[in-house]
Amino acid sequence: MSKYTTGEIARLCCVTVRTVQYYDTRGILIPSELTEGGRRLYSENDLRRMKLICFLRELGFSIDSISKLLSEDDPASVISLLLDQQEAALESEIGEREKQLKKLSELRTGLKSTEVNSVESIGDIAYIMTNRKELKRVHITMLLSAIPLGILQWTSIILWITKGIWWPFTVWLAVGIPYAAIIARHYYRKVNYICPKCHKVFKPSFWEMFFAAHTPAARKLTCPECGHKGFCVEAADTNKEGAKDK
Repeated sequence: MSKYTTGEIARLCCVTVRTVQYYDTRGILIPSELTEGGRRLYSENDLRRMKLICFLRELGFSIDSISKLLSEDDPASVISLLLDQQEAALESEIGEREKQLKKLSELRTGLKSTEVNSVESIGDIAYIMTNRKELKRVHITMLLSAIPLGILQWTSIILWITKGIWWPFTVWLAVGIPYAAIIARHYYRKVNYICPKCHKVFKPSFWEMFFAAHTPAARKLTCPECGHKGFCVEAADTNKEGAKDK
């Protein structure tokens, strides 16, 4: 029967000698023989065992899981459970990697659309990315709450124009004006702005925000820190208590 040295079994299994020695110390690949000089010798069964260990390691199994499997008298009784656990762990890891890839893609997009001249600029992009989900939730809430009011508005206008019935429009005004005030205050409490010059995250006064020229993602504001007046990028306010109106 063939005998293999540590170096030979390492070469046959495409691993390092140190790896074979480590598996020995962990008790999952103990050599069949030791020469008088202390040299490890491995049998054909040891080689097959080593190849199985390498295969399981390629699947991501931990040394402890492999040790448990190899020590079982009936490995079939635990292999299914170990496979399920490993599959769940890999799926979780894949999910995390996909999230990381998405963030990298978003950061790359942000870098292309922003004049990056400092670490703080990258920090601004990271802050916006981190709070993007919360900001999107604010936008969706506002949109959904505005749909019934929009239907009432256009229905009242059509009735006034086509049939001369004007009172539904007054109802819309009575509801719409308070709604606009409430939703504006709600939006104000939910958002902050980032100065592109000094990178200060700030909340302007309500009226400055309300009347400021704006795009879907920025408003033309004056930074309270450096005095810069220009378009400041919008981000969600993660302060759960909200900010007080200035």
